[in-house]
Amino acid sequence: MPALKKIASTVISAALLSSLALTPAHAADKDKKDDKQPKPPSTMSSLGGEQLAKTGAQVNLGPGAPVLPKKLSGRSWVVADAESGDILAAHNAHWRLPPASTLKMLFADTVLPALQPTSLTHTVKESELAGVGEGSSLVGIKEDHTYTVHDLWLGVFLRSGNDAVHVLSEMYGGVPKTVAAMQKHAEELQALDTTVVSPDGYDAPGQVSSAYDLTLIARSGMQKKDFREYAATASADFPGEKKKGKKRENFEIQNTNRLITGDIGVDPYKGIAGVKNGYTTHAGSTFTGVAERGGRVLLVTVMNPSAEESHAVYKEAAHLLDWGFAASGKVTPVGQLVPPKSVDTGNVNGGKGAQPAAGADQGSGGPAKAAHAATAARGSGGVGIALAVVGGMLVVLAAGVFLVNRRWPVPGLSRRMPAEAGAAEPADPAEQDEPKASVGATEATQPSGPATSASTDPTGSTAPPEKS
Repeated sequence: MPALKKIASTVISAALLSSLALTPAHAADKDKKDDKQPKPPSTMSSLGGEQLAKTGAQVNLGPGAPVLPKKLSGRSWVVADAESGDILAAHNAHWRLPPASTLKMLFADTVLPALQPTSLTHTVKESELAGVGEGSSLVGIKEDHTYTVHDLWLGVFLRSGNDAVHVLSEMYGGVPKTVAAMQKHAEELQALDTTVVSPDGYDAPGQVSSAYDLTLIARSGMQKKDFREYAATASADFPGEKKKGKKRENFEIQNTNRLITGDIGVDPYKGIAGVKNGYTTHAGSTFTGVAERGGRVLLVTVMNPSAEESHAVYKEAAHLLDWGFAASGKVTPVGQLVPPKSVDTGNVNGGKGAQPAAGADQGSGGPAKAAHAATAARGSGGVGIALAVVGGMLVVLAAGVFLVNRRWPVPGLSRRMPAEAGAAEPADPAEQDEPKASVGATEATQPSGPATSASTDPTGSTAPPEKS
């Protein structure tokens, strides 16, 4: 027995020494890994407030305010009040990073007002699909097939379809004209961190945006009725391939925004009302969302969180929204979402006078009202109603004026919000076990199926790629 005890003691001692010997090496490896991670620039824009130019998390907690969520890994994020424009907290808000498909918000905010009515039909030419990046997310558009503008926008918002973006760009006047218009609109919105190279957000040298800019862009887009309804739709029917001698059938497409539709490990977020998610290998995961709770509407943007956790971008966005709703009224804003250049806010540096935002609500109805109503009712699970509330808040309907730095009215909020606003259909179980994309792939591959569009989400989801 003494001999056995001696042997056991020797083994334990050796194991402890081995552990101690390995610990510094492991720590060194971690330090090396951390050293390789991109660092925010030492100097960033101060647009919206001096505190936004600082690196790291920025928050001014008041009495009773909750602390920020722990273990946030996003390289950049912003939480803002959609009505007042107050930025409640931010982290490297002006860090210029690849935006992936969240750039489609700028595409839609720029192009939607010009392509009306949405019942307009278009027959797709082969040349219109030629510029779609290899491995892009697709909704499944076929050449020589006819689609309505409404169909194409569903493809953009729900499936993040680069094929739909390119067809709409050609209808707008071509990709170069669309890119130029998007850049001009970004400058009008004062989204000055944004450089547009491709209309769909597909990785391109020099194409960048920031959490601050994406939040500005989303706030502008949400003032457009069509934009709001598309962004809130959970699922819809899309025209399939036309086969000779047979009636053309539809297939269902589902929104890639997992805070709307849910997925394994992610529940639909109560009160969610859009907006857009994205993913490319270069950009990582990106997301901008808007949600309503307790009479408040918040915007959140998260860029490039850890790739080690499944659905990190949605989880961190949800944590930040939860924090924002709990902290509203208990923090001093760290900055402001600035108004467009053309808007007169009554300040010395205001614009040339209050002007309606392009495509903003001008009153009841709208060119796409009938076209969107059935889709919203079918697929949004109450989200469409939540979004209509957001729309009523974001715009003074009688004047159609983009108002900033003041509380926007929310007509009939308590009467219009359903008890379970934000609930949505669960993800299709058949899609939940698709394999992850291989590391280093520029874009996710397209699985077979009628949409030819559902590419693998490397965050662990089977959502269509969120790939630009």
